[in-house]
Amino acid sequence: MVLIAAASLFFTTPAPLDMPRAEAYLVSTKKGVQRLEDRYDTLDLWTSRTVIGRWIDDDFRVFVLSRFDNTPPALTGEKATRSRYETELVTSDRRDAGQLAAMVQCLSPIEPAVEFARPRQTPRGLKDVRFWQGTNTTAIVCSFLPEGSPVWYLATWELSEGDDFEEMRQMFEREFLDKKAWLEVAEDRKPDKGRSSGKRKAPPGERELLRRDVRHGVAAYPSWHVTDSEEFTIVDALPARGFVEALTNDLPVMRRRYAEVMPSPLDGSNTLCVARIYADRDEYLEAAGEGMEWSAAFWNPRRRELVACMPSEGEAELLKTIRHEAFHQYFSYACSMIQSSPWLNEGYAQYFEDESDSKWGVNVTVADFDRLEELLPALFFMDYSSFYGGTDEDRRLKYRLAWSIAYFIEKGAPELRFQPFKDLKRNYIAALLETSDARLATSAAFDGSPDKLANFVAEWKKFWIKRM
Repeated sequence: MVLIAAASLFFTTPAPLDMPRAEAYLVSTKKGVQRLEDRYDTLDLWTSRTVIGRWIDDDFRVFVLSRFDNTPPALTGEKATRSRYETELVTSDRRDAGQLAAMVQCLSPIEPAVEFARPRQTPRGLKDVRFWQGTNTTAIVCSFLPEGSPVWYLATWELSEGDDFEEMRQMFEREFLDKKAWLEVAEDRKPDKGRSSGKRKAPPGERELLRRDVRHGVAAYPSWHVTDSEEFTIVDALPARGFVEALTNDLPVMRRRYAEVMPSPLDGSNTLCVARIYADRDEYLEAAGEGMEWSAAFWNPRRRELVACMPSEGEAELLKTIRHEAFHQYFSYACSMIQSSPWLNEGYAQYFEDESDSKWGVNVTVADFDRLEELLPALFFMDYSSFYGGTDEDRRLKYRLAWSIAYFIEKGAPELRFQPFKDLKRNYIAALLETSDARLATSAAFDGSPDKLANFVAEWKKFWIKRM
């Protein structure tokens, strides 16, 4: 076990790193089927695999431990699939001083000094130790090479305001280096080469490589768990396992339901849906960033992960919220990560929170429908800033109107004579994939005809007035 004294100083509150940034490309398979291909910032991929873990203490000191198995990419900003990235990995050389300095440069929270310093005495069990912070007193940056290790490690410790630098450095040498506090965490994170069966195996696909990287991201944290299903990987810090077990059963069912209601022409067999659930709300908000204080979950399309925390309302509310965000996740993949219209994206996300026969729910009277009939065409062509803008009451009304559109499409439109809106969703997705323009896709959904849109609004109004 890691020494308790050391653990209390360095390995305090786990702070999982964000997933690598991705960009979506539409590619065709050998059979002519289109699929989404994620290409990642290669420096992000390198960082996500090189960093063993990150921890933050109560005074906001940030401790990061990394292992330099492979060199960073030659070109910053280069994009590659995980599969291609695998083929271009270069094993690091512990004897190459320039290579070590370049790797430290990539991960140091401060500008590292050109000339490193060594401690007065190298601790037992270590072949070499180098400090790179120079005269900067805001962080300790230390690379160290254990005896017999083929690779260097890096420990960075961002200090808190008011810390005495010399005192903290002595503490770092005494509690981290001398007592080998890094040993168990570092040894546990050696790359898993797997067992050789004597047979040549096919290289893992994108989904399995992503699953492996998700596991790597929390492997150093005993309080975090990993749960896999065919199309999902869930990582969580919840103390009880019941919710995640229920969610693991629910998500595949919901994903099939999403695909049934909103089918995509894309082959999604190479995608993996990732969900990260925090037990602590403050840790969730740290990951979510500013402006998300109102939320309990969000879908991050750039990072390709659904992030959530357990709300005060409990498991039932979180499950509804995740169903909402998981639809955003599914629909993003179904549309090759092209931003879709809020009336469709938010309307169906709310629809899937609860597909029961719900009432209107916004205290709308029959007299209000003339005003709503005029508002609805504008809602179809709103961007997200307009949809989310206005007062809280305005925003709630727009959300509920979007839900009412989705509900009408699923429950009311199929009952109309000749089913004039049968192909509305299919036409929308096809046009979005072709044009990458949500407004043009909305227009195409109604065949470019203002009369068809007006007819839709009129039938929507009849449907809901009957249900008042």
